[in-house]
Amino acid sequence: MNEDHRMGPNPLFTRRDMLKISNSTALAGIAAGAVAQGQERRPRIACVVTYWAAPGSHADWIITKLLDGYWWKGAHTPSRVDVVSVYIHQLQESGLGRKVCKSKGIPIFDTVREALTLGGKELAVDGVVLVGEHGDYHTNLKGQKYYPRWWLYQQIVRVFEQSKRSAPVFNDKHLSTSWDEAKWMFDKSRELDFPLYGGSSIPFYYRKPEIELDIDTPIKASVVAGGAGDEGSLFHCVDVLQAFVERRKGGETGIQAVQCIQGPETWKWTERNPWAGNLLEAVRAGFNLKPGHFQETTRDACVSIVDYRDGTKAAVHSVRGVGWTYAGEIAGRKDPVIVSMLGWPGPYSQYHAANAFEHWLVEMMLTRKEPYNAERLLLSTGIVSFNMESNWENGRYHATGRRIETPYMNMTYRSTRGPLFNTGPRPPVIPYIRGFER
Repeated sequence: MNEDHRMGPNPLFTRRDMLKISNSTALAGIAAGAVAQGQERRPRIACVVTYWAAPGSHADWIITKLLDGYWWKGAHTPSRVDVVSVYIHQLQESGLGRKVCKSKGIPIFDTVREALTLGGKELAVDGVVLVGEHGDYHTNLKGQKYYPRWWLYQQIVRVFEQSKRSAPVFNDKHLSTSWDEAKWMFDKSRELDFPLYGGSSIPFYYRKPEIELDIDTPIKASVVAGGAGDEGSLFHCVDVLQAFVERRKGGETGIQAVQCIQGPETWKWTERNPWAGNLLEAVRAGFNLKPGHFQETTRDACVSIVDYRDGTKAAVHSVRGVGWTYAGEIAGRKDPVIVSMLGWPGPYSQYHAANAFEHWLVEMMLTRKEPYNAERLLLSTGIVSFNMESNWENGRYHATGRRIETPYMNMTYRSTRGPLFNTGPRPPVIPYIRGFER
């Protein structure tokens, strides 16, 4: 029997099951006289990636879910989009990507332009997924890895401009190492009127407890505790921070300044700032860790300090043993609110980490609406970029980084979204419906 490329060789539903579902749906539509109206149009998606090799690469996690579906609120959700083209920057190193595309009948194009135009002259897809993560790319002295996200994004924008039509764009992780490039990317989404979504999957992951802060919560100060020892892991923590603080009273007002302190001075700064020390201590106590746990177990201590234009304070502490945990001091409450994102499900843990992330990606492609304000992605990118700059000046490293004023990070908006994170039973141990891993 020939393989059904859409469902893969080991589908959750048999062909007979799918025929039953299809026939039932068709009969119901005929009875209602609305078959055409009831069918959801499947957007055609072009995927532009840097590298697609190991099953742990982001391209594999993300694109596989676009092909085979994902787990959302305790149930498998079949894909509602069609991947029709792929461009891979490091193609020769991406044997897994070539294998998947061959098995699914998806063409791999030589250029970004061809992937978006399907070899024609104008935009021929309904959405673009940009995964500029993983691969062999240079890292500078500051620890910034030069993934070519801006370079790939500007080629996407060029097709939009020449076609006089745009489509939703998803960008995995932060927009760029550079604030100027990131701001240009954001501005182009507004100028050409296309939804922009991306960032970290962690704010969408399962939470303990399963709560979301109310809009206009009077947040005074916030701490995120989690692994933040390099640029990529720091972005996860910063995006978690922004996902919570944007819901504060009055909405987002923008960033006043950013500073990074590394090494033993981390703990001295924490002692001098009781708002941060008290919140970090509340996290420690909430996990029943012994006093001094963070100081004793953190090999490369650092704290990223964020001052907001409305006076709200925040910090990201790079520590171990608490997953990604947000702690917020709320006016009128005796105890801080603590919400953790931890406990990857099963041996294929990180594959399932981005299920909710994927759900909202698909929703954006279907509705052309951003799941959250794209300004958040820009601010998270800027915080990380200037954090990496803070410890360096005139080519010299300083453990106590300089405070960088950021008057241009003055984005303001009010979040109106409800909870976006995943809930319900965890996914079963089914990593790849396609039938092979490597």
